[in-house]
Formats: sequence, C-alpha cells, structure tokens
Amino acid sequence: MDDPGQNFIASSCHKWQLRSMKWSDLIRLVGEEPLFEASMLLASGESPADLRRQLSRWTSAGRLLQLRRGLYVIAPPFARIVPHYFAVAARLHPPSYVSLESALAYHGLIPESVPTVTSVTTRRPREFSGHLGTFVFRHLKPSLFWGYTEVRPDERQIFFIATAEKALLDLFHLTTTPIDEAFLHELRLETAEGLNLERLNQSALHTRRPKLVRAATLVSRWIEQARGKGDPR
Repeated sequence: MDDPGQNFIASSCHKWQLRSMKWSDLIRLVGEEPLFEASMLLASGESPADLRRQLSRWTSAGRLLQLRRGLYVIAPPFARIVPHYFAVAARLHPPSYVSLESALAYHGLIPESVPTVTSVTTRRPREFSGHLGTFVFRHLKPSLFWGYTEVRPDERQIFFIATAEKALLDLFHLTTTPIDEAFLHELRLETAEGLNLERLNQSALHTRRPKLVRAATLVSRWIEQARGKGDPR
C-alpha cells in the first residue's frame, strides 16, 4: 500500500520542479515538437497556474509564441522545427480542413500563393492573427464536411486539405457573388490537369445543391474551351 506521506512529498517535489522549470527543460521536453499544448507539460497533481505563469514569462521574453489559449510554438531562433502553416491551422481550430483559395493554390490551380490560410470547420467561424500569419475558419454544415485528404509533411505534423474539386465547390458554396464566366476569369483558374472535371461534377451532384451543380457545369465548359481554344472569352 502506498505511503500517503511519501506521496505528499513526491507531489510537493514535483510542484517545486515545475515552478523552477528551466528553458533547457522545456526544450528537452517539447523541442522536437513543431507545436505543443500546455497540457503536455502537466501531470497529475501539478499546478496549472504555475505552468501558465512560466509560459507567460517565456512568451513575454519572445522565446515562445502563443497561437491561442494553451497552444504554443517555440520562437526563432530557438525552434528546431518550423511548423507547416497548414499544420498550424489544423491545431488551431479542429475539426477543420484547408480549403478555398488556400487549397486551390496548394494544388496549383490558381497562379499565386495565398497569404491567408483559409479552412472550413463545422464549428463557429474564427480568425486568428499573429506572428505566424492569419488563419481564417469558415463555417460549413456537417453534410458538406467531406472531400479532404490527410497530408503528413513530416512524422510530427499532419493536416487535412480539400481535394482540388472540393476546394472549388467549397469556394462556390461560400461565395455570395454570382458564379459566372466573369467570376472564373477573375479567379484566374488554371487549366492544369490537377482538376478532374468528372470528379468535380460527381462531387457537385453529391452535394445536392443546384447552385453547385450549375457552377461545376460552367467550370467544365470553361476549362474544356480553354484547353481547346485558349482564353474561353
């Protein structure tokens, strides 16, 4: 049977070690993690208040970046691993997947990179801005929360991103302006083979939304004309 006195001493020593945690201890514990939750440093009987104060000191000193409550990244030049922006998005507001212009740029369907990472989520919309950039989360009904794949940029990071076809449909769904040829021309949708027109139309039918079915048909005609004759206008 455990000795209550020994348990009290062990618990007290553990708390003392937490309060006196040094920067080298933190690096040893989470230095190989691109991102880490404060809860990773907690164990049974430890004081969350002490941990918060220590993390706050390191954040004020510029050694840590706080992305949201409880989520941190080690700041340059101390970081051993640079987190992938899409992996950051995945941890900021789960469940979510990268979509819209961010996914279209990732798949090479629009010509320029997009500075804001845009994701969709079944939770309420959110926006996070900070040292790592701006991360926007648009609300999507659970019935439309599909059409994404898992990506692992390395063994410690993971994110989910829409297929090229679903990213385009998500964009059409969340856009309030008319989806016409002028809209497609402004989007500068590339004719790269990364877009599967058959999959696009099948996915649109799967949504059971007439707006998306019409938009998919328009895109198919637009791209087929572009591939055969150049600018479809």
